[in-house]
Amino acid sequence: MEKVFVYDTTLRDGAQAEGISFSDTGKVRFACLLDDFGIDYIEGGFAGSNPRDRKFFNDIRKEKLNHSRIVAFGSTRRADVDAKDDVQLAGLLAADTEWVTIYGKSWLLHVSDVLRTTAQSNLQMIADTVGHLKVNGRQVIFDAEHFYDGYKDNAEYAMQALDAAVKEGASAVVLCDTNGGTMPHEAFEITSQVCKRFPDLEIGAHTHNDSGLAVAVALEAVRAGARHVQGTINGYGERTGNANLVTILPSLELKMGFNCIGRDNLKKIHKVSVISDDLTNQLGDPRQPFVGRASFSHKAGAHVNAVQKNPVTFEHIKPESVGNARHILISELSGGSNIKMKAEELGVDISAVDKEQIQAILAAVKEKEKKGYSYESADGSFKILLHKVLDQHKPFFELEGFRCIVEKRGPNEPCLSEATIKVKVKGETALTAGEGDGPVDALNQALRKALVRFYPEIEEVSLSDYRVRILDPKNATSAVTRVLVESGDGKRTWGTVGVSENIIEASWQALLDSVEVKLYDSE
Repeated sequence: MEKVFVYDTTLRDGAQAEGISFSDTGKVRFACLLDDFGIDYIEGGFAGSNPRDRKFFNDIRKEKLNHSRIVAFGSTRRADVDAKDDVQLAGLLAADTEWVTIYGKSWLLHVSDVLRTTAQSNLQMIADTVGHLKVNGRQVIFDAEHFYDGYKDNAEYAMQALDAAVKEGASAVVLCDTNGGTMPHEAFEITSQVCKRFPDLEIGAHTHNDSGLAVAVALEAVRAGARHVQGTINGYGERTGNANLVTILPSLELKMGFNCIGRDNLKKIHKVSVISDDLTNQLGDPRQPFVGRASFSHKAGAHVNAVQKNPVTFEHIKPESVGNARHILISELSGGSNIKMKAEELGVDISAVDKEQIQAILAAVKEKEKKGYSYESADGSFKILLHKVLDQHKPFFELEGFRCIVEKRGPNEPCLSEATIKVKVKGETALTAGEGDGPVDALNQALRKALVRFYPEIEEVSLSDYRVRILDPKNATSAVTRVLVESGDGKRTWGTVGVSENIIEASWQALLDSVEVKLYDSE
């Protein structure tokens, strides 16, 4: 399997995205995560431009990396300054990394309108910068900014920009689709020409997703001969993002037969995607190819029946090859196969259940969905429903009543929320109160206080997400509301659902199921 080198620019280009930010410790943790994942190059940031990136290069030197090369990033020297006197290049050298990446202009439009210099001066800037870094013992990667656009505008000049870097000893040149407007077939044709011109050089591709084609353009570049691909985890990046390595890597490894990080490491890609979202405080995309929760989800009864017989019928790869798992969704479209496979997934033994009971479960699901329930993201509530229909449900406590109070004491004061709850547990009555950021949070706190004395494992449960959907907005404030709650105990997560015209009642139903799922599994 031919090697394609993988270059991650999440800490630099990815961090330029709106809403993406790493803490100092988060940057180091992320780099260590990528090292374990098998990424070849990790770009740490603009070494010469800001103190935070400089701190990263100091901190990462204290870590023992097993595979990855840390890369400092910068630009060519300024037009009116010698390379040895350029402050930004001095900062690049001060990062003390063996590998550095510099970007330079390869599109005459940028040379004239942005740099405000001559075409020859720009080529000299590229050559001087690469030469200066090489003299100082660095391995240099040259990112030819706007290369594909520059090539379409003036192919000869774009190639001259690469020549300037290569003649001074650049170890690799990277063709950038900085505006994200290149079509895949154009990338193939242009990259082919570059590979013919530099047959012994590492050619790379750096693509942006403004046309929704960043992954396709990168793959076409590889197909044309590039053996170095740049991107970010989860496609973070400026504007619409960069090429998504989480999509590129499985495509190269499993579809195109290249060796990037190896099949064993590829099984970690789901975890890498999830942890990256956690480090940047992002909600994961459930429909992200390969790693999203919906990637191997099946809902229609005919599809589930086929997958049960042979997964290849509706799955293009094995979910476990990318660290993911198959998910069977339950809805009014479900058939008996959905029920059986979902029950197995949830650890509920229904091997002895007859066809009539399966039909009873389907009927219960359809009746609930008529009222607004949805079990696609509420595995926990479906598990409780299974127990109820099969007469296996055992209530762990009995609600005697609850009350929620929301008080506002002035126009500039925050709302105060308090809830009291009275439950009967194991023959005893517990009455507790809780305060929270809102009435649902207060109710959750009160319920936990009431139960923890009888069921200490409740302490392990925390709410990680709370979502509200108005089902019939035309009814305004009297509309039916669906509440979805996601809970976890540090080992796994589960979703529960509640529906009512009253948002507090709907929330209560979801909270109740959430607690019962934990208690069932702890028996």
